[in-house]
Amino acid sequence: MPKLKTRKAAAKRFKATGTGKFTRRRAFRNHLLDHKTPKQKRHLATKAVVHETDELRVVRMLPYA
Repeated sequence: MPKLKTRKAAAKRFKATGTGKFTRRRAFRNHLLDHKTPKQKRHLATKAVVHETDELRVVRMLPYA
């Protein structure tokens, strides 16, 4: 069987944890930050875990993660 190719766009966006889950960056923290509270911006700076319904898609895009 040939080697599977990794989706490079996904490799830059998702990281596998030690338990096999995937982390992702949160949305809404690029621009228009003036009206957002510091607490909200702090929360958006943290990583989030990929939801279980999307996990299979990420696994298929990152076969060696």
